[in-house]
Amino acid sequence: MPKTALITGITGQDGSYLAEVLLEQGYDVWGMVRRASTESYERIEHLRDRVRFVQGDLLDQPSLTSALLQAGPDEVYGLAAQSFVPTSWSQPVLTAEFTAVGVTRLLEAIRQVNPAIRFYQASSSEMFGKVRETPQNELTPFHPRSPYGVAKAYGHYISVNYRESYGMFCCSGILFNHESPRRGLEFVTRKVSDGVARIKLGMTDTLTLGNLDARRDWGYAADYVRAMWLMLQADTADDYVVATGVTHSVQELVETAFGYVGLDWRDHVRTDPALIRPAEVDLLVGDASKAHGELGWEATVDFTGLVQMMVDADLERLS
Repeated sequence: MPKTALITGITGQDGSYLAEVLLEQGYDVWGMVRRASTESYERIEHLRDRVRFVQGDLLDQPSLTSALLQAGPDEVYGLAAQSFVPTSWSQPVLTAEFTAVGVTRLLEAIRQVNPAIRFYQASSSEMFGKVRETPQNELTPFHPRSPYGVAKAYGHYISVNYRESYGMFCCSGILFNHESPRRGLEFVTRKVSDGVARIKLGMTDTLTLGNLDARRDWGYAADYVRAMWLMLQADTADDYVVATGVTHSVQELVETAFGYVGLDWRDHVRTDPALIRPAEVDLLVGDASKAHGELGWEATVDFTGLVQMMVDADLERLS
């Protein structure tokens, strides 16, 4: 009998790739969506006839209970969140409600409906923030530097707490930055690939960015969702860092993207201090040895390949 999975946040970048992975594995896939006229199905348009949808909202626990009863999942992947870091400064309370307390509502609904359901929590490298050691692993202390990072740390620890208090199968994937052509246009990698494509096609001449010195460990989202699935297939529930272990600056991202289409980034890129975060996270780089060793997970796309894939996709979309 096929397994059933429920994905919250199925219309996002990770949700769409995860749905593809689970369908390949023969799952019945359900996606939880908010009853909102603004819900965009663009990233999962190609899967809409293969996925079933159920309404639910992380701000409303009875709707989560109802969604679980309707879908009857073996596995729940908690990907829904307010996930854009800059927005967390302008909407800190809403970010806490979705990204922190929303996880508690979902865990509590699972505990009441069927505590045997396996749960994946989308933790984040932003929890490390002002890092205490480099690279960061599962035991590195957290020092989040944004309301988003703080909310994610809460979501992480409440998942650990339900695992330890109730014996529930709760795993957290501490995912470092992971990008793709499906990334939202507000994120820096996609802002760069979209900007490069527009400049190459003569639609604009400049790209305005914030801190070019910030360094990140960037991987390919389709690789990272495979790690989520592998965690829930393990014999015991645990937490795992998922990362490439290689760090690049925003400036390297810009050089790679512009260089790929034969342009000199210095002719086109402007910086605006207004785009720099109130408290910056300067260096994130992950040690995924545990995921390699225990889950057999590996990244398949490197930084240059990822940047080129994103630029190609934006050139094609805009042509």
